[in-house]
Amino acid sequence: MNMNELHTLQQWQDALQESDGHPLFVMKHSSTCPISAAGYQEFLFYETELPKYVAVVQTARDVSQKIAEDTGVRHESPQVLLLKDGKAVWHASHYDIQRDNLAGAEERSS
Repeated sequence: MNMNELHTLQQWQDALQESDGHPLFVMKHSSTCPISAAGYQEFLFYETELPKYVAVVQTARDVSQKIAEDTGVRHESPQVLLLKDGKAVWHASHYDIQRDNLAGAEERSS
């Protein structure tokens, strides 16, 4: 369950560059939303070898906005993106954040 929290724009840029070498997941999580809490649990307990990152929108709003800007995926919360080569190759939000959907996205990205 190794997950890194994105607090700064530099950390986001580093993660985005890391996706050039291999796919990775990024989640935008709202700490005050029960729907986001459910999605976060699915993401947290999804077992994968891929790196997982999370940006809490209340404490990293600039990071969350930059993710949307850099990927071209309209901001939602909760939201999970699968990045590969600096691009969002899959994304899901709200109740679509489920371990089965994460696994399917990961399989298609390899």
